[in-house]
Amino acid sequence: MNNRLRRLRQVMAEKDLDAFLVSTPENRRYVSGFTGSAGYLLVTQAQALLATDFRYIEQATGQSPDFQVIRVGRNWNWFLEQSQAMAFNKVGFEGQNVTVSSYNALIEALQASDQANKPSLIATSGVIETLRAVKEPGELMLLQRAIDISDKALKVIVPTIKPGETEREIAWRLEKAMREFGADAPSFDTIVAAGPNGAMPHHRPSDRPVQAGEPVVIDMGARLNGYCSDITRTICVGEPDEMFRKIYDYVLGAQLTAIATIKPGMTGGEGDGMARQVIDKAGHGETFGHSLGHGIGLAVHESPWVGPNAANVLEENMVFSVEPGIYITGWGGVRIEDLVALESSGARVLSKARK
Repeated sequence: MNNRLRRLRQVMAEKDLDAFLVSTPENRRYVSGFTGSAGYLLVTQAQALLATDFRYIEQATGQSPDFQVIRVGRNWNWFLEQSQAMAFNKVGFEGQNVTVSSYNALIEALQASDQANKPSLIATSGVIETLRAVKEPGELMLLQRAIDISDKALKVIVPTIKPGETEREIAWRLEKAMREFGADAPSFDTIVAAGPNGAMPHHRPSDRPVQAGEPVVIDMGARLNGYCSDITRTICVGEPDEMFRKIYDYVLGAQLTAIATIKPGMTGGEGDGMARQVIDKAGHGETFGHSLGHGIGLAVHESPWVGPNAANVLEENMVFSVEPGIYITGWGGVRIEDLVALESSGARVLSKARK
C-alpha cells in the first residue's frame, strides 16, 4: 500500500492540500487495504490515520499496517482533535461521496470548537478514482480471476436454458454457478431480459418465461477479493430469425471494430465513436442510447469512461468494457459486452465466453 499512499500524497501536493479525508468505501480500501463498511482515512504528508468504530478495530489493525488505527464514535470530535494535533490548514474531502448532512455536521462542529486555526474544507472530485483507473499487475490478475468465474458460469448454464424457463430462474442459476465457481458474490444484480424486455438495458428479471426464437440478453458479473467482472451475451433459445441475425451482426460488428481500433491516447469519446459509427451507418443510431463502456475494478462502474462526451484519455493498463447495443421497443435488444485491458498495441480482450 505504500506506493498508493505515495501517489496520493503526490496528488495532494499538486493540489496544495495539507490533508485529505477519504470516505468512499472503494477508495478507502484501495489506499489502506481496509475492507470494513465504516470508517475514514485522514492522510497528510507525514501521517496516515484510519478512523473506525469498535466493530472494526482488530480488522483494520490487521489489514492496514501503514495506518494508525483509532476508535471513533458517530460525531466529528475525532476530526477536530486530529486537525488540531496535525495542524493542517487545507483539507480535501470527497465531494461526490460526503452527504450534505455529514458536511453540515462537520461545518457546525468546526464552528462550535474553540480551535484557533480551523482548517478549510475543500471539495474534490475523482482524486483517488483517477489513480485507480490505471491498474497494477496484481489488480489485473484479480480482475482476470473474477472474469474467468463469470465466463465459466456462462459456459455451463447457457447451453441448458430451455423455453419456458423464467428470467428469474435463469438469473438464479447463473448466480448460483458463479458462487460455486468461487465468487464471493455477484458484482451486481444479474440481468436476464427475454423478448421485448430486452429493449430495456437494465431490466430486472421477472417471472416471464423465455420463448423459443426470441433474443435473451444476459448481463452478469462476479466479485472476487473486491474486484468485479462484467459480461453481456445475447442468446437465442432455438432457431434465431432473420431480424435477430441482422441486429446481432450490427452489434457484433460495432464491438469488434471498437476493440480493434481503440488505442492509448484516444479520449473516451473517440473510443465510443469507433463503435457508434458502425451502428449509425446501419441506421440504428437512435437505438444505441448508452455509452460504449466504463472502467471496472473495485467498483463495477468507475473511471475511465468511454462515452460520447468522455474527455478522459485512455491509457495503458486501464481496464474497461466495450458493450454496444441496439434496443427496439416491442421486439427486444442485443448487447454484447467484453472487458478489455488497454496495452501499447491496443485492447486485449479479457473475457473468453463464446459469442
